[in-house]
Amino acid sequence: MAEKNIEKIINIARGIEKADLVIKNAKIINVLSEEIHDGDIAIADGVIAGIGKGYSGKKEIDLNGAYVSPSFIDGHVHIESSMLLPKEFAKAVVPAGTTTVIIDPHEISNVLGLQGISFMREAVQGLPMDVFMMLPSCVPATPFETSGFDLNSYDLSLLIDKPWVLGIAEMMNFPGVLGLDKNVMAKLKLAESKGKRIDGHAPCLSDKDLCAYIAAGVASDHECTTPDEASEKLRKGMYLMIREGSAARDLEALLPILLEKNTRKCIFVTDDRHPEDLPEHINSMVRTAVTAGVSPIKAIQMASLNTAEYFKIQNLGAVAPGYKADFVVLPDLVSFKPDMVFKSGKLVAQCGKLISDIEENNIPTVRGSVNVKWIKYEDFKIKAESDTVRAIEVIPHQLITKSVTSKIAVVDGFAESNVDSDTLKICVIERHRAGGNIGKGFVKGFNLKSGAMASTVAHDSHNMIVIGTNDSDMYTAAVELIKSQGGKIVVNNGEILAHLPLPVAGLISDEDFDSVVAKSMQLNNAAKSIGCQIDDPFMSMAFLSLPVIPELKITDKGVFDSSKFEFVDIFKPSAIVV
Repeated sequence: MAEKNIEKIINIARGIEKADLVIKNAKIINVLSEEIHDGDIAIADGVIAGIGKGYSGKKEIDLNGAYVSPSFIDGHVHIESSMLLPKEFAKAVVPAGTTTVIIDPHEISNVLGLQGISFMREAVQGLPMDVFMMLPSCVPATPFETSGFDLNSYDLSLLIDKPWVLGIAEMMNFPGVLGLDKNVMAKLKLAESKGKRIDGHAPCLSDKDLCAYIAAGVASDHECTTPDEASEKLRKGMYLMIREGSAARDLEALLPILLEKNTRKCIFVTDDRHPEDLPEHINSMVRTAVTAGVSPIKAIQMASLNTAEYFKIQNLGAVAPGYKADFVVLPDLVSFKPDMVFKSGKLVAQCGKLISDIEENNIPTVRGSVNVKWIKYEDFKIKAESDTVRAIEVIPHQLITKSVTSKIAVVDGFAESNVDSDTLKICVIERHRAGGNIGKGFVKGFNLKSGAMASTVAHDSHNMIVIGTNDSDMYTAAVELIKSQGGKIVVNNGEILAHLPLPVAGLISDEDFDSVVAKSMQLNNAAKSIGCQIDDPFMSMAFLSLPVIPELKITDKGVFDSSKFEFVDIFKPSAIVV
């Protein structure tokens, strides 16, 4: 945005000069006064100079009574989870009304460290969308997995003063906060010394431990899945980030909070979404909330002003004098599908299509990141100590899992998948340093009847994760992903049914939005063809290796009890690995 001419803006606001653009006859959704009122909107140098009656402009657009809302802000998103380059991500979400995102690049940082942050910063230049960043706090998330890098407080201090950095991202290591871990304390103090935000990530944390977590400076949380948990966190002063991702969908469960409590500390976020879920973005959360009975103004507040105020972004998130001219034109307060999207006073999207040109910038190259020690078919075998194991059970639409006891098959002394009991072998293969680690266990909930599926997207360290009914297909899937330097794949009887290569850090495609969506849908259909009953199986699979979320997970180092922060012996369900 060009530097604003204050004198010019003052004269336009007073009606002495013509504005660059005037939006005439609008119903302005005012999130500051919580009312809807008629008026014109005068814009100059990308800023709203004035609202009211009788403004004239060099260019005028008559809305004939359509609604104008501040455009939407996604308060917490990992662009890498879309598997898209940022320019393709923008093509999907800007037409839906999202013109600002606050990203946490901890996915690519776990693979490439500071180079990953640099890559994302360069890749977002020239977009019709503002991209702010929260610096990853947990790379790696825990010491119980192998990550590509370890970012300490010194690494973060190199970037914390940048104007596009708003603070420290989700502090997943809440045991480290409570235990006064020196590295964690250094990161918290860094953010505090700069007056910047610290986002939280603390599923099920409550009572005095929650008080301590908040008192340490952590100001938000996006892991609430029940009204009781959300109420406690609001009561104790946290901002509630209500998440609606592809796998974790918490909005419906938390609607009672939005209907009964003060919503001014509630924010809408998407966290992790696959590409096919992007064209309906924050606007879909607004629509869902309003359909459930939330006031349209309050729903839009949560999608705009609340988020800007939490992150201390001045002059963003409202339609008012002095605010950035980021707004959407809505035909009604039912569909929340914008007819027009304006960014810094320029029309960038219309009728669901991006019309603004995206500058071509040279995306920096990154090194190959799938570095796996030579694997053999035999590496997938598990010596059986029993026909009963402690298995990970997936809970639909949640990141939380259950620890359950289940029957497996035992063949020639080895533990194998039991299709009848839906107990499938799962392996996590270290892929950063060719160290040779392979964590092995069993998972319930995928219902595969044959074949295997694999991915190099496995939060947060992004080692290779493989689930299958037999070792042969699991081996084939893993080898193919090594060849493509990352991706997602479905294999059955040695045949590749679907494959999406992700050559950028093993996380991101270099293809366009339509191509990635098509291949992503092929993957889901292929998974269904071999019996999978989960709506978005690859997203669900990706979180099975995240050891900071209860109850049972698996990393390249083994099966992990996330409630106790200890490894377990799968053949001794009550025993802890020493």
